[in-house]
Amino acid sequence: MKQLPKEYYELLEQLQAVDFVLVELTLYLDTHPNDYQAIQQFNQFAQKRKELKKQYEETYGPLQQFGNSYSSYPWNWDDTPWPWQV
Repeated sequence: MKQLPKEYYELLEQLQAVDFVLVELTLYLDTHPNDYQAIQQFNQFAQKRKELKKQYEETYGPLQQFGNSYSSYPWNWDDTPWPWQV
């Protein structure tokens, strides 16, 4: 497996942390749908995730398959390791 820079792992960890918060807020909002502050927090983290995903993909390649991420040229889905392998 190729050696990846420290920044790769730091960015991936930030993405995972934001994803965790989004999952937890989703579960909370399923039972508290009128909590305005939680909805605002969810939207803030959703925006943060979008920014982190863009930064990750511009630097290291696609993060999600099936149209959720673009590919550069040449097709780079065969570049390893994939995010779920680290």
